[in-house]
Order: sequence, then C-alpha cells, then structure tokens
Amino acid sequence: MQLLQYIKSNTNLPEKGIQNTIALLKEDCTIPFISRYRKERTGNLDEVEIGDIMKYKEQFEALEKRKLTIVKALEEQEVLTDELHQKILGSTNLTTLEDLYLPYKKKRKTKAETARKNGLEPLAKIIMSQNATDIESIAIKYLNNDVKELADALEGARYIIAEWINERTDIRNNLRLQLERYAFMTTKVIAAKSEYEKAQKFRDYFDWSESLRRCPSHRLLAILRAEKEGFIRVKITLDDQSVLSKIENRIIRSNNDCSIQLRLAIQDAYKRLLFPALSNEILNLAKEKADDDAIQVFAKNLKQLLLGAPLGEKNILAIDPGFRTGCKVVCLNAQGGLVHNETIFPHAPQNDTIGAIKKISTLTDAYKIEAIAIGNGTASRETEQLIRKIRFNKDIQVFVVSEAGASIYSASKIARDEFPNYDVTVRGAVSIGRRLADPLAELVKIDAKSIGVGQYQHDVDQLKLKNTLDTVVESCVNTIGVNINTASKSLLSYVSGIGPKLAENIVAYRNENGAFNARSQIKKVARLGNKAFEQGAGFLRIKKARNPLDDSAVHPESYKVVNTIAKDEGKNIEELIGNTALLKKIDLKNYMTKEVGLPTLTDIISELEKPGLDPRETAKVFTFNQNIKTIKDVKEGQLLPGIVNNITNFGCFVDIGIKESGLIHISNLSDTFVKDVNAHVDLHQQIIVKVLEVDIDRKRIQLKLHK
Repeated sequence: MQLLQYIKSNTNLPEKGIQNTIALLKEDCTIPFISRYRKERTGNLDEVEIGDIMKYKEQFEALEKRKLTIVKALEEQEVLTDELHQKILGSTNLTTLEDLYLPYKKKRKTKAETARKNGLEPLAKIIMSQNATDIESIAIKYLNNDVKELADALEGARYIIAEWINERTDIRNNLRLQLERYAFMTTKVIAAKSEYEKAQKFRDYFDWSESLRRCPSHRLLAILRAEKEGFIRVKITLDDQSVLSKIENRIIRSNNDCSIQLRLAIQDAYKRLLFPALSNEILNLAKEKADDDAIQVFAKNLKQLLLGAPLGEKNILAIDPGFRTGCKVVCLNAQGGLVHNETIFPHAPQNDTIGAIKKISTLTDAYKIEAIAIGNGTASRETEQLIRKIRFNKDIQVFVVSEAGASIYSASKIARDEFPNYDVTVRGAVSIGRRLADPLAELVKIDAKSIGVGQYQHDVDQLKLKNTLDTVVESCVNTIGVNINTASKSLLSYVSGIGPKLAENIVAYRNENGAFNARSQIKKVARLGNKAFEQGAGFLRIKKARNPLDDSAVHPESYKVVNTIAKDEGKNIEELIGNTALLKKIDLKNYMTKEVGLPTLTDIISELEKPGLDPRETAKVFTFNQNIKTIKDVKEGQLLPGIVNNITNFGCFVDIGIKESGLIHISNLSDTFVKDVNAHVDLHQQIIVKVLEVDIDRKRIQLKLHK
C-alpha cells in the first residue's frame, strides 16, 4: 500500500487534496500556513483535516520503517520467503506486522526453546499431525539424559506446540475479537490499603466489574490510576471455556491420544501465552483510546481557554490575594508593563482594612487604573468583597481571574527572565493581571498541563498530550495573529515558521533597532530566511505600519493583488479598507490566476472589510452570590450564578465562588440525552445552576444546569 492509499483509506479525504498537502508538508510548510494560505492546493481543507493527513503520514512512515527492519532481520536469519515478504509488505498496521514477525523474533530462554534443545520437536510434530494412536510408546523413544521421564517428554512437546499455537495469526486475531467484544474488567481492593485517606476517592472501584468496551474513558483512567497507586488490583476476564472450544475447533481433527495432548497444549498456550499477552494488549488499546479521549477533552478546553475574552489594552491593578502573607498588589500599564508593586494586609491576622482601602484608592488614581483583576485562590472572596466596598472616583471594572498555573509561571525561567529583580509573588500577581488583558498572550508562557482544564492529564501518554496541546496553542496563536512589536518570546515562538530561536532573534532585533515598521523589515532578523518569512509573515501584525496591509491577515504575497484591485477601483489601499459596500461589488473572477483562486480572493476581501479583527469576545464582569462564602452556605434547591471552569467527558465543573467547584453531571445538563458536554456549555461560560445535593464530608456539590 502506498502513502496516498493509506491516508485516503483512513480519512476519506479527496485524493488531490491529500497529494498536495503531502507535498506542502514535505516543503516544511506548517498546518496554519497551509490551511490559511494554500486553500487552492488543498481543496480548502481545514486545520483538523490537514492535521489528520500529517498524523497518518507519520504513521505510514513508522510502519514502513518497521517493515524494513523486520525484513532485514529475516534476511539475516535466512528465513524470508517470497510469500512472507509479500505478507509483510502488504501489512497495513503494526499489529498484523508484529504477528507475522512473532515466530522469528529472537526470544528469551523459553520452555519451548529448552524442549527443542532436548530434541523434542519431532515428537511435537507427530502429535500435531494427529495420526499416532499410541503416543506414549512413541514418546519413550525421545527419552535421554535431559528428558528422563515420559511425562517430561510429553510436557516438553506440548510446550513447543503451545508456542506454535501462540504464533498462529488466525488464533490470535480470533482471541482479539473475543476480547474486544466480551472482555470484562474486574477490580478488587487491596485490603491493607483500603482505609488510606488517598484511597477513599477511589472507593467506588474497590469491588467493580464492567464490560471493558463499555467502560467510559474517564472511568478507565480513574481505575488504572487507582491500580498504579496500589489501592486496587485490575483483572481482565473472559469466558475461557468458550474461547478454548473455538481454538480446539481450529486445531483438533482427531479423537485419539494426540487429541488429548493437543487439548492440554491448547490450555497451556491460552493461559500462559495467549491470554496474558492479548489481554494486556486489549487493555493497552483501551487505555490508548481513553488517552485519546482525555487528550481531546483537554485540547477543546485549552482552545476555549486560550481564546477566552480579553479585556484589551487597559491599565490594570492585579491582586494575588492571601491571608497571613497579605495580598500582593501590582499595577500594570496598557502594554502589560509592571509600573508598581506592594503588599497590603486587609485580612486576618493583621486586619488592616482601612489601610488597604486607602492604598488601593491611591493606586487607582495614581496609575489611572481602568480595571482590577483578583486571583481566585485563597482569600479571593474576601478580597473581592473589600474591593467592591471602595468608592472609586470613576467606574472601575472588577474581575475575578483564574490563578491556575500562575504559580508555575512565577517560578519558571520565563518569569525570571522577565522579572529578574522581583520574587515569585510579584510575578504571580503580574500573570493574573496580564491574563485578564489577554489570556492567550499570557497563558502560552505556562505549561498547558498546569492550567487545570483537563482530566487525568498526568495519566495519559505524555508525548501525545504535549504534541496535541502544542498544536492547539499554535492554532490559537495563528488564528488571532501576533503584534510583533509587543509580543513576548513565548508568544512569538508559536507563530507559524518561527519557533523559539527565531522568536529570541526577533526580540533581540526589536530591542536593538526599535519597533518594526514594515513586514519586509522582518527579513532583517538574524537567520530568518525566506521560508520562515513565507510561513510566518501573514500571522505577524504591525500596528500603524506604513502599509496598512501589514496590520492584517493578508499575506505579503497577495499585496500585488490588493494593489491591482485598488487601482482598478480608483482608490488607494486606505480607501479600500473597511469600504464594505465597494468590496462586495468587486467581481473576484477578474483577479483569478493559476496561483490565486477564489478561496484566497474571498479571504482577502473579508480581511479588507475588517482588517486584523480579533474574533474573541470582550471580557465581561461577573459577580458570584455574595451570601455563599463556604460549602456550608450551599443548600439544596438554591439557584446560583457560576462559571464553568473545567469540562470533562462526564460533565462539567462550575465555580460558584467557593473553594469547592460543583459538578454538573452529563445527565444533568439537559432533560434530553447528552452526547457531547461541549454542545451545552463552554469553558468560562457564565451560567445559572441549581443545587441538587451537598455532601460536606466529601466536599462534593451536585448541580444541574438551569435553563
């Protein structure tokens, strides 16, 4: 099978689109660039479809590489036949490939190998032929110094037969099918650890049994975590007798002494070789699927979080609240620069409320503060209530901002490089303020796993998780675009074609030469060649540039087209931009060429209508119920305002303004069947919930979405 066929069979995408996308990927083009600026070549494929092509391309290449390795190994063993070679070349997945290689794979010392060395393989072949009627008299002939008993000779032969059975592809595939359809997963608590405090969150699984194929991903990951932490044992079970009968029907065709030995060999092959290996395989496949589901949940949440509503360029006062150590206060200018910091102590034990109010009032006037951001951690509610008591001289919006990951950032190298002369508390407060101004620009500095919007993120395949989340971040950054003159190294590194090193060079050039005033100037950055410019220029914005197109998503390669349109309309570029009535009248077919088709021209016109438009909403103020301060204040039947702070496959968690988040189980999102939680709620969506149940001892709150 060729690469094109392989990808087409897995995606059902158009052949031409696949071919051209492969070619673009081989030219080192990025997914954002291909999806945005090469629509004619791909047939208008989106980022997800292009990502699938890349994924299956990598899978195919890994499969082909493994085939070459196996063929080479078989050639060295001098066992590669034409038939086997064709089967290997025709394999379309790694499982089939490894099954073909299994009989020839170098093994550790096995019972079958020992039996062969003891000369028992001919006896095994006689038994497999099923023609002998008195196998014991035949077996006596194979006794020697290493095999002294008749029972040992028959047992050794059975070990060899068991290995042959284990290596049969048809038997392995049939058992895989049985496991896939009928395997059950059972769990048992390890008694000695059942009373551990950490074990209590897994107590639902102390004695659990469920069809493996029906087990939802979040439950499987929870069970496997409980096993990993040593609280339970997990076992895969199957109807052994039914499976053994199916294997016997494939092998036994006589009713003599040989059939007795074959039944014993089949039982041994199944219990010692086949079932342990393939039950692990099916559990690993289930885990892999659960990983994929969890990673996709994380990816959806992360995308929503990164594309969260920014407040924009405002003077912000940010507070990282605390009790004993006080509240760290920072003042940021409209560009996010730190202009002032200090600590106030409005809460116990100091209780300097009056001093704190005076200080906040003074700072808001001195630094022309337009909004206040309060972290949602310890002492958040108390600090919010304090701020809302203050009578400011002008209207100042007050926001409660998620602190998730702020402590990770504040201790990171990125934060140390940004603020080498400030401690972690100041850096944390700055992060809280900046993420109100622009969540995307600030959150890209934090390891996505630390942002707290996933499920079981530490239990899934870490490489796959990292690659997926990096793709999400890259997509979000390039969807919005980046101001090259204000962006951090972290943000610039996610721009198509740029990466960490070029991002560092861009900042260095900016520091040495001042702000960029034209996209063409970007080429002067050290080591930023034509390819990097091609891939990244369309996503880099230059405010107040000489050419207004430099602050748009129109790629420099299309400037000539825009100039031609402007000339034909008797306008300059400035007069064309935003002139919706005129732009809608343009006949785009007049400007189509071999390189520039209708999709690109349509994108250009849309961009000219609203150049550099940020698709994100604007941040909105939200107020929790001020009477709810702890879980003890939450009562069944209450209607409360809340903010969705995490989404999982089994429901969503809602911040109702206290330490404990409430859970809206998937069954409580709607009165009808809910297949996808994301179809009903978005991350950081402001909603009203009804309290169904409060378990103070377990610190659990059950909620229902109130329509």
